Amino acid sequence: MAPSGSLMGTMETHIGMSRHASSTDIDTYMASLGAEARRASALMRCIDTGRKNAALRAMAQHLEASRARLIEANARDLQRGREAGLDAALLDRLALNETRFNTMLEGLAQVAALPDPVGEIDGLRSRPSGIQVGQMRVPLGVIGIIYESRPNVTVEAASLCLKAGNACILRGGSEARESNAAIAECITAGLVDAGLPEAAVQVVATTDRAAVGRLIAMPEYVDVIIPRGGKSLIERISRDARVPVIKHLDGVCHVYIDASADRDKALAIAVNAKTHRYGTCNTMETLLIDAPVAAELLPSLAAAYAEHGVELRGCERTREVLPGVAVASEDDWFAEYLAPVLAIRVVDGVDAAIAHIERYGSHHTDAIVSESYSLARRFMAEVDSSSVMVNASTRFADGFEYGLGAEIGISTDKLHARGPVGLEGLTTRKYVVLGDGHVRG
Repeated sequence: MAPSGSLMGTMETHIGMSRHASSTDIDTYMASLGAEARRASALMRCIDTGRKNAALRAMAQHLEASRARLIEANARDLQRGREAGLDAALLDRLALNETRFNTMLEGLAQVAALPDPVGEIDGLRSRPSGIQVGQMRVPLGVIGIIYESRPNVTVEAASLCLKAGNACILRGGSEARESNAAIAECITAGLVDAGLPEAAVQVVATTDRAAVGRLIAMPEYVDVIIPRGGKSLIERISRDARVPVIKHLDGVCHVYIDASADRDKALAIAVNAKTHRYGTCNTMETLLIDAPVAAELLPSLAAAYAEHGVELRGCERTREVLPGVAVASEDDWFAEYLAPVLAIRVVDGVDAAIAHIERYGSHHTDAIVSESYSLARRFMAEVDSSSVMVNASTRFADGFEYGLGAEIGISTDKLHARGPVGLEGLTTRKYVVLGDGHVRG
């Protein structure tokens, strides 16, 4: 997607950049995107809700009109990915089928329907001096988003950043370059239709990795970086960024089946949490089961997982019930498989389950299946994760399912934003003071 105005020529020059482009070219190009984004952000924070919603609806119309072309572009990306030997999890994330396309459009509609947080004033209170003090929600400014595989992230990121009054610079993975380029054209067209600055959403045109290094080191232009991808990508960005980062490293998610659990609920949740999709960060990777019900439930669970082709790795107590299961190593308890592989451990009650999650978990999403109100409350209070669930699949840890319309990512950080990051997570607050000629004595 091309920025507006004087940058058009710059973008055209760099559209064909290869991995071998000079560092000077990359620096110049990224600085130009940053400068345009900074100018656009000053305009975006003043745009009213109606115009932002009009842009979102226009984007959806252009995407729908280009559906066939976008799915064809995605098919070419998938073919290149298969030829390059991408694993099944990455290919799954890359795929933009009809169902995901429809979900993408529905996400735009939901974001348009959400209340606009920008300008809300909370906690307004009178002080003894007579002034009133409150906090106003305002955009973060310029958000850089770096992501792999999923082309639908381009739409999700653009819609949420726009509705929250920000400008954004999006850098998708090279494996989705044709999908992202086609989607970007639709986003630009929607911005133009609504009279918003084209530079409010810019997609980095080069696949050169040096662009990422430059994007995360431009505090003069970029206010926040949000990485979405594999652990190595996020570790690199967290280490090298010179601007704040909203992130999560791993999705080592657990389901704990308590002795009081309803059998049918436990089976449905444990199977769905693992098999609904394998390549997502909210997929269960370790199943914990209370010892008194292990012998009863494990055979049924193993049969269900076998139907889905899931490889099981278990502790010694698991293997006493399921002798054919492979031995789980210490590394398995830390593993985010993103594949049809599941670790199973038999534990002695909720205390042992919580201790296991604390030691091996990634503070992402963990669930308990239990009919005991007191145990469920303990689990919610004591498990230190960004989402904690009772009698529900971990797969619900998603901005769309939480009613956020879409999400920019899931944060396991504790400062600023935690869990699925929607509109409020893309804003901050500033103090506002209301007076009537008040002066301090």
